[in-house]
Amino acid sequence: MDMQETATHTGSELSLDSQVSANGGNAGEAPTEITITIPTQAYFISGIRDFVVNLTKNMTGFSLQWAYRFQAVVDELCNNAIEHGSAKGQLILIKLISTKDKSLEVAVEDSGTGSDKMTAEQLTALLKERKQLTAGAYLGLRGRGLPKIVCEWTDEITFEDLAQGGIRVKVKKYLRKDEDNVLSQLHKDAHTLVIQ
Repeated sequence: MDMQETATHTGSELSLDSQVSANGGNAGEAPTEITITIPTQAYFISGIRDFVVNLTKNMTGFSLQWAYRFQAVVDELCNNAIEHGSAKGQLILIKLISTKDKSLEVAVEDSGTGSDKMTAEQLTALLKERKQLTAGAYLGLRGRGLPKIVCEWTDEITFEDLAQGGIRVKVKKYLRKDEDNVLSQLHKDAHTLVIQ
């Protein structure tokens, strides 16, 4: 099965590309890959948040609770790309890859033109430092998104330097039905406490 969609909104440079391609003969559904390009304006992130929730709950096999968690993860990654990695008037790229009943992967690329530009190596070191700090202390309102939202709600995180000077942050979460089944018990039994 091959499918490709493209939607472009000129003037604000908003575009959406969706591709589903053959799985190379593997059993099961082929991954769905969606690429979204938005300008470095926070205004557009609300639409991305809504899209991520709907994609996650309708196409991945993850629960509604995880859909909202992914919404927060993508929101954090996009806000970081806009605030730290890209100058005003630039674009950021968001790629979502959904393998139904297996995983959801998100990659966000900045332009590398921001005032707080860092390399992948610097971001990795910063994340390690922040994870150690958040283990025993409150960091305040700023600087906790990567260690407390992104890392705690994903299974993998990778920082990559891009040839054009930006950074790609990739995160991946694997679907574990047992995890969702345990978490859903909170709604059925008021006497059960699940600590994550």
